[in-house]
Amino acid sequence: MGALNIDHPLISMFLLISFLSLIPAVLMMVTSFTRIVIVLSLLRQALGGPQIPPNMIIIGLSLFISLFIMYPTLDTVATESMTPFMNKKITMTEALKKAEIPVKDFMMRQTREKDLALFLKLAKQEAPREPMDIPMKIAAPAFVISELKTAFEMGFLLYLPFIIIDMVVASVMLSMGMMMVPPVMISLPFKLLLFVLVDGWNIVIGTIVRSFH
Repeated sequence: MGALNIDHPLISMFLLISFLSLIPAVLMMVTSFTRIVIVLSLLRQALGGPQIPPNMIIIGLSLFISLFIMYPTLDTVATESMTPFMNKKITMTEALKKAEIPVKDFMMRQTREKDLALFLKLAKQEAPREPMDIPMKIAAPAFVISELKTAFEMGFLLYLPFIIIDMVVASVMLSMGMMMVPPVMISLPFKLLLFVLVDGWNIVIGTIVRSFH
């Protein structure tokens, strides 16, 4: 049996449809979406409102910020890969290779060497001379765990001021003998007030975007 020719029109169309079905997984694996949605989710938990803002807002905001951050990469992919392929100037194989370069370049700039070394060791592969020569099967999981670490670090820093407010409110309520009232009910308005006064959304979103530069 001969080798599968992925440049055949029917096979190319099948692969394209299959790729579209994998977009949610690709979005989480190779873009800035993971870091953003985790940081915003931790911020919501720190504020003490489990449904404020709702999940739809968190995911939607994370998606739009991801598109903003990833625009230069996506523009390069569209110019050098998707457009030539749609115009039938290059084959599917060439399009995939050209698309991989800007995406991997973004991933490598956010991935820690320690995480790359871990997956290279697990795959029993030697580190290549150039980071761009690392295969995607190594780069993708290393990128994800690097993003998780960065997101948790940012989330921890976001938690600190709100924890202080919770501790102060809990201490005051304990000294007043208000044992039956949940401290969250009292501390939530103060945390929201603090967040609004310091223009929290501007600070948080600006910090997240700048963390990718």
